Amino acid sequence: MRTTNLFVLATTLMSAWLLPSYAATGRTPTATAAEPARITVLYDAFGKDATMTKDWGYAALVEINGKRILFDTGDDPAIFAKNVKARAIDLTKLDFVVLSHRHGDHVGGFSYLHSVNPKVKIYAPKDGFGGIFGSDLPNKFYRKDESLPAEMRYYNGAPPEIIRLGTGFPGANIQLIDKTTEVVAGITLIATVSDATGTKELKELSLAVDTPDGIVLVVGCSHPGIETIVAEAAKINPHIHFIAGGFHLVATEDTAIEKAATSLHDTYKVDYIAPGHCTGEPTFAAMQRMFGDRYLYAGLGTTLGVGAVPRVESDRSAALNEDDLRGYRMLLASSDDSEGSSPEADRLAQVQSR
Repeated sequence: MRTTNLFVLATTLMSAWLLPSYAATGRTPTATAAEPARITVLYDAFGKDATMTKDWGYAALVEINGKRILFDTGDDPAIFAKNVKARAIDLTKLDFVVLSHRHGDHVGGFSYLHSVNPKVKIYAPKDGFGGIFGSDLPNKFYRKDESLPAEMRYYNGAPPEIIRLGTGFPGANIQLIDKTTEVVAGITLIATVSDATGTKELKELSLAVDTPDGIVLVVGCSHPGIETIVAEAAKINPHIHFIAGGFHLVATEDTAIEKAATSLHDTYKVDYIAPGHCTGEPTFAAMQRMFGDRYLYAGLGTTLGVGAVPRVESDRSAALNEDDLRGYRMLLASSDDSEGSSPEADRLAQVQSR
């Protein structure tokens, strides 16, 4: 009898716990509920989650429009693996991966990804001759001299029409992107090229998702300029709802930071921003002043809900208050099931320990 009562009470209490969780994420507890739109930061150099390791680099899991997308892989495979496990992310269940650009702090964790999901589709920028993601060129790229003997000519004077060069990621299922491309309905990879000193000609991909609320934009390092990338995203939909990722203003002077903040706020009228990675500490402060409560903290381990009203999603365990836990303890203590603890009691004990 007590076991039956335990099950009924456990079910009631668990329902009371789950309903606030659904309310916090905008979901309803039905089989037909829409999947949440959210971004979870898996790699960065600042954050609050003590179970994760901070390091310079960027990676995020983007769950949106029914797709699970890994955006970049951070700098160190061991740290990336630890952070992924800390957030209980299953990398075998990805629709595709985006590697924003060739810098190590965005692709260094790739070996861990490849070890657990070697066949996943990966989109990367087409860097041209010698690109680390692989490249191919028509044989017309070099001048030929037919007066030379065959042994002095490339391929004995009969080169293949397309010369394919290797990749730093052998065996990976990489598709190179050379221009802005809609890869699935409503999800576009924006291809831009840096013109900045030190990264001139570097190609970078940004992820733009067209939602009913406007464009959700995820950027890696914004080497071509955050304003340039946003301008391209606005061609898809002029309503820019949310931007997350690195703005690459980490060493920029205050005047340029203010210009960028003003442009995002006044010119492009961005609804919400959640900058991270190489955005820079002075830029965090400037953007927070500019956007106020529409600036979202996006440190390591943070999950950002990116629906109609973006927010930092709280841990579900926060819905369990002390009264709940006290009730669980009393329930467990009063159970005298002679055959040992029931499965329901075991589940309650697990909840209590969280």
